[in-house]
Amino acid sequence: ADITVYHTQLKQIQGALDILRDRNVEFDVIEYIKNPLGADELSKYFKMLAIEPSEMLHPGSFAKLGRDIADYSDPDALIALLVAHPEVMNRPLVVRGDRAVIARPSERVEELLD
Repeated sequence: ADITVYHTQLKQIQGALDILRDRNVEFDVIEYIKNPLGADELSKYFKMLAIEPSEMLHPGSFAKLGRDIADYSDPDALIALLVAHPEVMNRPLVVRGDRAVIARPSERVEELLD
C-alpha cells in the first residue's frame, strides 16, 4: 500500500479514509494500541513530521497521565513516553514514503497526495 494510517479508533479516521478512497489511494490501517510502534519507528516518524515534541502528544490522553508536558521537550524522552504509553500519541498518524502528517483535521492527509 502507498499509505499507512495509524489510529486508535476507526471513527477518528473516517474522514481521512474517505479522502484516500475518493483519490483511489491504497492504504493500510494499523491500530497502534494493538500493534505498538517501536522506538525506531517512532523516532523516524517524528523526524518526518518536523513538529515540536508536544504536538506529537494527544492533549486529552496525555492529560490523563497527570504529567508535565515540559518533561517531554526532548525527542528521546518523548519517544520513551510513547513506547511506554502508546495511547498518548496524537493521531491519526498518516505516513507515505518519507513524509508524514497528523491528520487533524482529516484534510491534512491531502498534503501527502501531491
